[in-house]
Amino acid sequence: MGSHVETDAQGRKTAVNVCLEPCAIERGMRIIGGKWTGSIIFHLKDGPVRFNDLARMLGGASKKMIDQRLKELEARQMVVRKVINDRPVAVTYELTDFGRSALKILDELRMWSDEHKIK
Repeated sequence: MGSHVETDAQGRKTAVNVCLEPCAIERGMRIIGGKWTGSIIFHLKDGPVRFNDLARMLGGASKKMIDQRLKELEARQMVVRKVINDRPVAVTYELTDFGRSALKILDELRMWSDEHKIK
């Protein structure tokens, strides 16, 4: 049984099965819950995307923010960065299998948000 609160005969409450570390939901949100992170993963769903094209898709995000999030995703092995041209430098970003595993969750979150008109 999960965490819950029990009341003894004297009316005192005690938490049972207390989370002593972040729960699985919180650990997952640490990866995909950062600002623009979920959107970046979702926009990479159809295959490799060049940085500037990704920036265009994420019109409200600064290039600095996108670069920071891509580096975090690369460090977590969710995204692979590939240099496709040296001069001028051009790179693409592509989801790994691990990164792709988050797509179902993000799609369900997108549908939930649309369904409830979350702003």
